[in-house]
Amino acid sequence: MAFQPWQGGQPAQNPYQVPAMRASHADRERAVDVLKAGFAEGRLGQPEYEQRISRAYQAQTHAELQMLVADLPQGPVPQAQFTPRPAVPAVPATFLPMQMPVAPATNGSATGALVCGLIGPFTWGLTSIPAVILGHKARAEIRRTGERGDGQAVAGLVLGWLGIGAWALFFLVMVLLAVGRS
Repeated sequence: MAFQPWQGGQPAQNPYQVPAMRASHADRERAVDVLKAGFAEGRLGQPEYEQRISRAYQAQTHAELQMLVADLPQGPVPQAQFTPRPAVPAVPATFLPMQMPVAPATNGSATGALVCGLIGPFTWGLTSIPAVILGHKARAEIRRTGERGDGQAVAGLVLGWLGIGAWALFFLVMVLLAVGRS
């Protein structure tokens, strides 16, 4: 059976149709908004508009709502039917909540660790210890929250430990020189 938009009556039942998804109050309100827009644009007459509005509030499934708004702009796409070819989603995009893809934020401690590690040679290694502390803190936070920046945290850790190692080597050489002179 092909999809039939609003005809003023009930849709013909198809035994091969995918089970209908129940409509929520928000789904009904979205359908009513589409009907209001269609009426305001002059696409629907007053009697047809009132009849469709009352049927929208009585609708139990997405398919019923779909039939009411399918011939109007911003209406949903036809509901998927049981066919061997690929079908459209059973829930029209009009009735789904808007979801914007959001990339996880970069951890601030990871950025701080990297910056402290990078400027360590210019500060005579004074920022090496903060780089190590921030790097460990950032890695723990990233594991817990799923934020980005693990690479920055690791780079800050490596640079911080290299700076600490350079200071340790410097002090060791100074101690050995002092012991050698005595």
